[in-house]
Amino acid sequence: MSDVFRIGDLARLTNTKVVTIRYYENIGLMPVPERSAANYRVYEKAQLDRLRFIRRCRDLGFSLEQIAELVTLSSDDQKPCDEVDALTHAHLIEVEAKVADLNALAAELRKIGAQCHGNTTISNCRIIEALDRG
Repeated sequence: MSDVFRIGDLARLTNTKVVTIRYYENIGLMPVPERSAANYRVYEKAQLDRLRFIRRCRDLGFSLEQIAELVTLSSDDQKPCDEVDALTHAHLIEVEAKVADLNALAAELRKIGAQCHGNTTISNCRIIEALDRG
């Protein structure tokens, strides 16, 4: 792997759209890269690692604000991790609430689906009727 990357390389290596990388630069999640003599953005491995970190956080559902805080916190490796613990705990509570909502939704869909036998017309469809009551 090269020590220098162009924006397309970063996009390919991290499965991130180029426009998203530029957006991350504009909002300060990614540092503004150096430019080559031909005015191309030039990234180093540290920036590739940062983008991978951001992508992993996004995959885990962290907001951009939370990621910005995690990026800031991760930049000082001597700092105690209690702030990271608090941030991730708060995120866990949000995730668990979403899981509970999704489980309730799944149960409701099962209940509605059990009313349908697939051998009727829309005018007598119990699923449409249940959704209309909601």
